[in-house]
Amino acid sequence: MKRLVALLYIIIVFISCKQEHKTEKESQVKEAPKEKILKDRSNDFPDEIAAVFTAHGGIKTFDQMNSLIFEMSNPEGNEKHSTDLKTRHARVETDKFVLGFDGKEAWIKQDSTYFKGNPRFYHNLMFYFYAMPFVLGDDGIAYEKVEDLKIDDVSYPGYKISYGDGVGDSPKDNYFLYYDDTTKRMKFLGYTVTFFSKETSEKISLIEYSDWNDVNGLLLPKTLKWRTYENGIVGEVKSERNFVNGHASKEKIPSSLFANPSIEKK
Repeated sequence: MKRLVALLYIIIVFISCKQEHKTEKESQVKEAPKEKILKDRSNDFPDEIAAVFTAHGGIKTFDQMNSLIFEMSNPEGNEKHSTDLKTRHARVETDKFVLGFDGKEAWIKQDSTYFKGNPRFYHNLMFYFYAMPFVLGDDGIAYEKVEDLKIDDVSYPGYKISYGDGVGDSPKDNYFLYYDDTTKRMKFLGYTVTFFSKETSEKISLIEYSDWNDVNGLLLPKTLKWRTYENGIVGEVKSERNFVNGHASKEKIPSSLFANPSIEKK
């Protein structure tokens, strides 16, 4: 009889432990954070623009990324750019200077006067060129079909991209996206600069996107070539920039990376 009671006690303890373990496991499953489901914005754009995004990996793939890091090749030392894709906080690092944008102010730290530009203007300049065409999917953008860009016997369909009032630092900027009608890949980018004048401009600079790298599922530029461009005529290459070590990730960059190092922490 004692043996039977002891056996029953062991069985009850075993079942209780198992149920407790199961309840604990279910609790852990319930408490596990759910991955945010992002809307596929492909239908939010003109069909041709959506097709360009798809040819470069898809706007949904880009939306899933939280950070983008790349380097611009330079004989004197590469220039490293790090950007939070959701906040657009940024940091640019070289051996001679470091500058960034913390969401409110642009800052620079250097031991010389090597960098003579405007940190607010420069902190996201190369990011915009590198993250094309996806930055043309930002909020507050309007799309307008324009005439094809013609070079010799080849025509590249295009769209004008403009911004609503108060969007970004330079809402009067215009971009012109031209793409290969066969591959749907971006081929040329025309752009105006109004940051300093704050007035609309008719002067259009033109960049040729000549080749690409696969960066975590996104097709991003390897080489940019600035071409002469006057009265709709595309001329010779004036200069070029090459990019290496591109990395797009769902991981967020610590906000401390974008903080002004000159400000003492309290």
